[in-house]
Amino acid sequence: MASKKAARPAQDSLGFLSISTGRITGSFLLALNFYTANREVPLIPNIALGILLLILAALLAYAGVQNSLGNAPIVVSFCLTVSALWFSSGVVQILAGQGILNGAGDMKDAMLPGLVAFSLGMFIIGAVGLLQKEIAIAIMAFAISFSNAHGIVTFSDSSFGSSAVACNYLIVTIVSVYLFLAVILRFFSMQRIILPGTAPPKNKGNGQSQAKGTNKNDLVVIGLILNMSSASIFGCKLLGVTTKLFVGHVPWLLVAGVYQIGICILSYRCLDTLAATFFGFTAILKFVEGYSLLFQIWHSVQPIFPTPILVAFAILFFILALFVTVKNLAEGFYVLFFVSYCIAMSCKPLGIFQCGPQGVAIAIFVASAVLTLVYLYNIKADVKIPTGQGTIKDLLSRTHIFKFAQGNDHNSPFLGYSKYANADVLGHACNVLSAFCITTINPRSPLITIMVPWKVIAGGFFQLLSGSVAFSCGKTLESTTFILYGIMWIIWGTFRFGGFYDGPRGFGIAVGIICFIMFNSFMVFCSLFLSKAWFMYSFTFELILISFLLDALDALPVGFDLSVTIIFGLVSFYCFGMALFNSTFESPQLPVGIPILKLSGFGSGSDICPHLPCKKATSVIRIAEIMKNGGTCGIPSDTVYMLAAACSHPCAVEKAYRTKLQARDHPMSLWISNLKQLKPVKHFFSPLLWGFMEAVWPSSISLVIQKGKWIDFLGMKDCAKYIGTSQSIIIQIPDCSVATHLIDLVGPIAVTSVNPSGEADTTHHNQVYAKLGNKVDGVLCDGPSPENIASTVVDCTKIDNGNIGFFRVGIVPMSQVLGILQKVHKEYQSGHVNGGFIDETK
Repeated sequence: MASKKAARPAQDSLGFLSISTGRITGSFLLALNFYTANREVPLIPNIALGILLLILAALLAYAGVQNSLGNAPIVVSFCLTVSALWFSSGVVQILAGQGILNGAGDMKDAMLPGLVAFSLGMFIIGAVGLLQKEIAIAIMAFAISFSNAHGIVTFSDSSFGSSAVACNYLIVTIVSVYLFLAVILRFFSMQRIILPGTAPPKNKGNGQSQAKGTNKNDLVVIGLILNMSSASIFGCKLLGVTTKLFVGHVPWLLVAGVYQIGICILSYRCLDTLAATFFGFTAILKFVEGYSLLFQIWHSVQPIFPTPILVAFAILFFILALFVTVKNLAEGFYVLFFVSYCIAMSCKPLGIFQCGPQGVAIAIFVASAVLTLVYLYNIKADVKIPTGQGTIKDLLSRTHIFKFAQGNDHNSPFLGYSKYANADVLGHACNVLSAFCITTINPRSPLITIMVPWKVIAGGFFQLLSGSVAFSCGKTLESTTFILYGIMWIIWGTFRFGGFYDGPRGFGIAVGIICFIMFNSFMVFCSLFLSKAWFMYSFTFELILISFLLDALDALPVGFDLSVTIIFGLVSFYCFGMALFNSTFESPQLPVGIPILKLSGFGSGSDICPHLPCKKATSVIRIAEIMKNGGTCGIPSDTVYMLAAACSHPCAVEKAYRTKLQARDHPMSLWISNLKQLKPVKHFFSPLLWGFMEAVWPSSISLVIQKGKWIDFLGMKDCAKYIGTSQSIIIQIPDCSVATHLIDLVGPIAVTSVNPSGEADTTHHNQVYAKLGNKVDGVLCDGPSPENIASTVVDCTKIDNGNIGFFRVGIVPMSQVLGILQKVHKEYQSGHVNGGFIDETK
């Protein structure tokens, strides 16, 4: 632990160093570019400038993500915003260098909307940074904001010149060099020399809470700024700031979509399901908008926006808005703007190319700017701007009808590492969108390619994302289902809607679809053991695959594909609502349905033994009660997880012995909580053995000692035959406060490793249930084991002769044990009186 703390300042210094390096290079590059902009031949060619900006943007994005769980929200917001700005600008520069943008007019139309959005976004970051005394960040943010503003003026009036833009970026360069030198001095002086305004943020628990997942998600700020960026494109068109919507705007939209995917993933890491789902939805919109502008390159007609999908998307946004409102009133109203946006597009055949959606985009721009200011200010402000945080939740709680969930249950019996929130909500929503794609446009229409982003991005990529997150939570079947469906939507969406389906189909396509049908048939079978909802989910998708097969063979009955996709869409919609509702409320719950088939130990919530967090005293008391009543429980220790039973219940000890199918050379052990428990029988132990026990315990060392009448004084009764052998017994005081506290409540316990004999040790509480099923009555959860090696077992049956042996060398090395014995032996030979053998009656 000490080494980790010592390494932390160095890691922080290297993080700030990488940020400073990116800012210095990028700002100086842009200052040089704008200073020489009036030359006939640019000093830095557009393509070279674009590529360099992409590299620097990637560096800043990496630095921002690395610091996203720290206590520096202003720094993270600044880095990611500048990264998105430079990335988008770099792609525009590459398009200009390739001749795709024709002349100054196209460059103006391409750059203005993004500059407007990021100028305002950086100004907000600078203002809040100034209020929070982040002076260096505030200066750089204001400088970049003013440089964008000057750039806007330069595009509008060429006589203005670009020197002002260069000067602002030169300010960023100077401040970045100052920060660079500050980091160097701080690093080499071991934190003794700190230049004014460059002290690293103090860790007051903010970063730690995020790492542990307390729904503290500071990345929302950059997501809101990216919403401003995309909305600015359509708002500028409506207001006449730009003359057209074209390929020059695609970089701003696609970069916003990519960055919001990253925010979606990091929001899951922060256990913020609602924010992750929202930014997943908005990322889909960005890709659809960007693809719609690209669509004009290879089609002479403007794309027609699919009404059924947009209506379904509006409904999904609306339901999400209801649950976001429960969390935060202002954020809930903000999501409603996107409901209006989807409705406006569904009412206009040309969607984003008409004034209705563009007017809503202006409202989204304003709302995003206001919410960015409020959210960024409230992160560290002592007096916060009211946003209705928890207002609706408090009202619903008073009705005594709804009981809200307290958070993700990391102790549920799954084998995942539980670093992410539940992504099922997004996965089901994307299946809804994918299903309604098939019902939208005539399959023979040339405009069918407009469906590609809905299938490939929404149905495909986000399904893969949901499957990956589900896998991290240990949901093997759900993860496999999402990944399988994602692959199917990508392949089918690209081939069927990408213009490759008009030629001969027949056997080749049919074979591929049959393979997916076979895979999904297995998923249907497995879902019988999960729930009725998942069975209907996988079964209706099987019907969709059958419709694909019939279509490939030109044998599709009229209306069959329409019917099964609507059914699958409705089932997916129910699963979306069910996942969202049940993750928000502990009661009532929308029915999922019990498994149609059950396996012993698996598949039913009522059969799953309680998994209780060990950090709660009530959990330890409940496990103790289970053991006092004759139950066997999985408990943490100072090494791996153990299966424990109270020695006062011989039947429980026998059950643990039979559960393990224990071999004769791996007997059960006796655990006590304190050597004082053996004080009434201390006369049965030699002074050397007693001194050795005092010296080694508590620790990860188990001692094999001779059995005797002393075990009767511990209340072991008839269970002694299951602990140790007929001649000896293994005894230990574990170096684990949870285990010793449990023993204080229960009395001496018999323990054995959870894993069947010969298998790997059990190093996580979820593995206890996975290996033993319903044979265990409770699990005390403490996450991953502190060690992956079992205890060291020492043979002390001949210790009085000066000899000890080792049945197993585990976490404690042999040399350390021998050193302890040598020290005790010297004290024994020098006449040291062991306090344990002083006659207390005198």
